[in-house]
Amino acid sequence: MGRYIDEILQPGEKVLYSTNAHWMFYLPAIAAWIVALILLILSRAATTEGVVLLCLSASAVVAIAALYWSAKAWFHRWTTETDVTNLRVIHKTGFIKRRTFEMSLDKVESVDVNQSILGRIMNYGDVTVRGVGEGAETIRTIASPLDFRSHITAR
Repeated sequence: MGRYIDEILQPGEKVLYSTNAHWMFYLPAIAAWIVALILLILSRAATTEGVVLLCLSASAVVAIAALYWSAKAWFHRWTTETDVTNLRVIHKTGFIKRRTFEMSLDKVESVDVNQSILGRIMNYGDVTVRGVGEGAETIRTIASPLDFRSHITAR
């Protein structure tokens, strides 16, 4: 399966900037993998058989949850595309149930970036693109939101 942007480019249209959902979607999975590893280490350090079994069982349950969160985060990042071409802004999410947003650069009125403190540190945030007569569309938790805004507004 190719990228969505490659399928919809018009003749003479060029991709100027591409970004994706930020890697912070992996944080719950990373935390769960760390907890599973700690529980596994504790099971090796325990001396009583009941505690060893409890730690191993808890580690297995947490590892299954971590595996689920890892797959969910990967799938979200894999099925999300955000691009700026020389003609329009394009955002696509979903695989079977697809949701797309496209706005001509000529219709863009303003681009707002909203970043939390953690978002500023880790370089992610929400971008709201407002269009003349088109309403507003918020693209959530994308990587490098200021670069994305710059590529939309720089003409």
